[in-house]
Amino acid sequence: MLVRVWEYDVPEGSRHEFERVYGAGGDWAQLFASSSGYAGTELFVSLSSPGRYVTVDRFRDDAAWEAFLAKQWDAYVRLDARTAGLTAEERVLAGPVAD
Repeated sequence: MLVRVWEYDVPEGSRHEFERVYGAGGDWAQLFASSSGYAGTELFVSLSSPGRYVTVDRFRDDAAWEAFLAKQWDAYVRLDARTAGLTAEERVLAGPVAD
């Protein structure tokens, strides 16, 4: 299993839309689901730091992730640009890593 983990700081006014876009059924998950190797997305919200979120995206393996990127790179870049304004900061915590 390949796991990608991101942490985000989200301004109060963007949180509802962020949760919609980055959640398990959101825009990112829908794009990832175009890959047969996609194994799901989880969205976590911090209870101690308002506006801090973590996403965990899973793919079958590195080859599935690379195949997804090769096939969907343009859509990935477009969605990234469209959603960039939802966050104040984003950090890669782990990714891709095999578990």
